[in-house]
Amino acid sequence: METFERIDDWRERYQRWKRVNELRDGDVGEHYPWVENRHAPFKPLGRALPMLNLGLITSAGAYIDGTEGFDTTVPGGDATYREIPTLVTQDDLRFAARGYDPAAVEADMNAQVPLARLYEFEGNGIIGQLNPVFWSLCGFIPSAARFASQTLPELVERVKRYNVQAALLVPASRLCHQTMGLAARALEAAGVPTMMLSVDRETTEHVKPPRAVYYVGEFGSVSGRPNFSEHQRRILDEALRLLEPTDQVSIRKLNVEMETLVEGQRGER
Repeated sequence: METFERIDDWRERYQRWKRVNELRDGDVGEHYPWVENRHAPFKPLGRALPMLNLGLITSAGAYIDGTEGFDTTVPGGDATYREIPTLVTQDDLRFAARGYDPAAVEADMNAQVPLARLYEFEGNGIIGQLNPVFWSLCGFIPSAARFASQTLPELVERVKRYNVQAALLVPASRLCHQTMGLAARALEAAGVPTMMLSVDRETTEHVKPPRAVYYVGEFGSVSGRPNFSEHQRRILDEALRLLEPTDQVSIRKLNVEMETLVEGQRGER
């Protein structure tokens, strides 16, 4: 199954859009030709969560301080990726933000790069282990066809080389949802089951990742509110526990908002 359905038709629409539109205020505007897929590849998990080597892919533009960052000025988007050890701290990372407000992730990287929460899950046996590196994208990539044809084959090869048995994908912006949805499709087609977090159901439904979970949240803190570890745990725990029983392509709604609101009003953060 194709990662990107009708890609040649999309390229034509994208070229027409480029001729008459400009990127403004970190957005692609209302006339951008969003990717629309009808079907999705699907790979059953085939093993229990406590036996998984789980990989993390995030599109917040994270890179290690002192190394080359992402170029946020490229019109079609910087389609490169970074492979980063998971044993990094907040002070180690910088964020090339495009399309989202970086305030949350700069205050707490776990709002977009939930390494502390995933290491907790490894420690308490929810997952077998967190892969020793994670992959970082600057997911604001209007040139989706270039990303799909040039970047994804190499990224998928790197993920498979680490024997990742399932991947969690965390977008940051609206356009990141499209980018990460395409990444999920490519991974699943290569035999790696995926779960994508989403706070933008419309874009997610258009790109059609194999598995996604949706909740009413904010761009820039898709894996949970900054410095609110319980909110992050609840989102990630519910999302990952849906990996195993999900038996078909689907977008499921998470039940996190009501309890989180009550806890926030009580100051339980």
